[in-house]
Amino acid sequence: MATKGKTAQQRHPNGLDKSFDTSANVSLVEQKLYGHKEDEDVDDDGPVVFICGKCKLPVGDSLSWDGSEDTQNQIRLKKITNNVVVGKEKRMYEPDKRSPCLIVDLICQGCRSVIGMVYASTPKELDHKRFTFCLNVADIDSYVLGSAKQMLSAEGPDEQPVTLEYRGIVEKQLEEMKLLVVSMAQKLDEIEFGEM
Repeated sequence: MATKGKTAQQRHPNGLDKSFDTSANVSLVEQKLYGHKEDEDVDDDGPVVFICGKCKLPVGDSLSWDGSEDTQNQIRLKKITNNVVVGKEKRMYEPDKRSPCLIVDLICQGCRSVIGMVYASTPKELDHKRFTFCLNVADIDSYVLGSAKQMLSAEGPDEQPVTLEYRGIVEKQLEEMKLLVVSMAQKLDEIEFGEM
């Protein structure tokens, strides 16, 4: 009689068992979990551009994202820009004692600093890293395309990222200043020797 009472409580008045009837509104669940409805327009951030931490040349973007290595503080990309040169010398690297690897350095063409590595040879458990471009998070900066208000962490309010055109102009101005200083030094030498 006691079991008969329990089953009667679980039964719906029309005689159907509703014990496992848990259909839920998907948009309600999505709103609770993610804070928005399925049909709402969500402002997605644009692609992220990764730049060299020193000279600010672009080295890659999030469209070629392959993953990240939190333990090694690296991100993995499938492609990099022409501003990055793959080194020629392979060297031994051991992320842990059981996994010796051969790696090649990734070098920024602008400032010649090492910004990451490529695994040339790996043990089986690290095959997913082979021939991907691993950039050291400490050696790069990033910004989101289309975020005009965002500033790079190393920049002040008056500074802007260095573009290739701007870099060319600055290099030309530096060369002109160098020539001016050299010619002034020569004239100063002439004046000093003329007085003697």
